[in-house]
Amino acid sequence: MTRALTRTNFHSSRLIRTLADLAVLETAGPANAFAEKLGHWIDFADAICLTGVHNASPADMQAGAQAVAGVSLDQEFAKARSGLENTITKSGSPGAGRARAELTLPKLDTPIEDTKAYVPFRRYHQAHQRDMESNVRTLRAKVRDGVMAKGSPKLRQLAALDAAFEGILCEREAKLLSTIPSLLEKRFNHLRKAHLHKLRDQASTDDNNNPDLWMKPGAWLARFCTELQAVLLAELDLRLQPAVGLLEAFHHEKTQQHV
Repeated sequence: MTRALTRTNFHSSRLIRTLADLAVLETAGPANAFAEKLGHWIDFADAICLTGVHNASPADMQAGAQAVAGVSLDQEFAKARSGLENTITKSGSPGAGRARAELTLPKLDTPIEDTKAYVPFRRYHQAHQRDMESNVRTLRAKVRDGVMAKGSPKLRQLAALDAAFEGILCEREAKLLSTIPSLLEKRFNHLRKAHLHKLRDQASTDDNNNPDLWMKPGAWLARFCTELQAVLLAELDLRLQPAVGLLEAFHHEKTQQHV
């Protein structure tokens, strides 16, 4: 690979840390609290499905489709991740190019209304979430296919478990991640109100019909856009973790075979 895989612990994920640093989310609870919640997310039918996959004999796990010739799992993963990261970073500034989800700054009447002001940013974030969800799901399936094609029976069992968990938790994951734009709205409103208070204290005026003034270095909106980009990159990192885990297991097995 051209770069190392990003290892993330669930309870101290980059996304959780980033949101906590922005004071829009409390830090995660202890591991036993997560385990208890996970048990609430998996119903009886899901538990039977997972038990069946877990108890299956590794020797009975069938190999999947063959990986594309000449393209390693690492190369496939690195290319896809780099493309998604570039989409976020290149569209993080207004007018930065013809990105799939380009940010358009609001032009509003005076006084500015927080509910109206945040709409473009919510739309921008949700567009990136749709892009990530579609592409990461495809990438995860490709990694699973590669592991099933090239891995041992135990790795094929791990890939089967990953597929089962994806099917069980995808709806819950989508629901939880869909709350992030609303969390960031709190941060947006906080920075905006702090900006207005500063103007009142200094007896200054502010051109609400020209948000480009807010994008100057150090200005409140420029700061928020930087934070929004950081959250999107952290969210991408979280979404990629299942594929990262499969690749790490794959490489660990290959390394052990050569010891």
